[in-house]
Amino acid sequence: MVKEAAVKNEVVALPKSYLRDPFGSWWCVGCGYPLIIRLVCEVLDETGVAGDAIVIGGSGCHTGMPFAINVDFAPIAHGRGPDSASAIKRLRPDRFVFTLQGDGDCIAIGTESLVQAAARGELITVIMTNNGCYGNTGGQMAPTTALKQVTATTSDGRDAELHGLPIRAAELVAALDGTAYSARGSVSSPANYQRTKKYLKAAFQKQLDRAGFSFVEIVSMCPVNWRLSPLESLRQIDEEVVRQFPLGEFKNVERVRPVTAETPRAQRE
Repeated sequence: MVKEAAVKNEVVALPKSYLRDPFGSWWCVGCGYPLIIRLVCEVLDETGVAGDAIVIGGSGCHTGMPFAINVDFAPIAHGRGPDSASAIKRLRPDRFVFTLQGDGDCIAIGTESLVQAAARGELITVIMTNNGCYGNTGGQMAPTTALKQVTATTSDGRDAELHGLPIRAAELVAALDGTAYSARGSVSSPANYQRTKKYLKAAFQKQLDRAGFSFVEIVSMCPVNWRLSPLESLRQIDEEVVRQFPLGEFKNVERVRPVTAETPRAQRE
């Protein structure tokens, strides 16, 4: 009796555009950035834009992320990602252009660049990772640091009266008329990973449809600077961070339409 040969079916594999950290690991144990790299690569492959894509990188812990993605890469001055992405997209409208930025690069030093690109309705996609601190320089308070969160510069936790309130970038960008899509996801669980993947696909499609500016904020873990274990960091996101940074879509329109004096009041709102 001849035994049937075992048949192996591939269930999961690395995305084709994932280079698997060619220079070794850039990140601390428990960091969410490797998950975000895989997420971006999966969406690049599944949307079929990897061969035409250009990623813009800045300064911070996220700096190593573009090196692990097999697409054209333009390293840009700190905070100027959306400016450079806008220029490249206007010069090469046939290319798919997106930025990979940290919260410090995007919504601290890069606030003007982000807001103006969104206001102009630039046909680019900005991906901002939010780990609630300046991870690359020692874990200081960032614009995205949650209230009561302990950092290197808020030893007793962020206090609203003393340090001000955190900036919710996804909601801020959603309020601008040039934005076609804005969402916030996280990589704190398999379910949240899959939801964030849907958000990223939707954002990419807005650029492909020439609908307007698209933005996705991804809440990530920073165990070392949060002074928590990797598992505690996951719980911190799900139990504390999302209370101040709720997950979901904040704007999703078919196409950006300029607001004029003739636009009915109900449509402006």
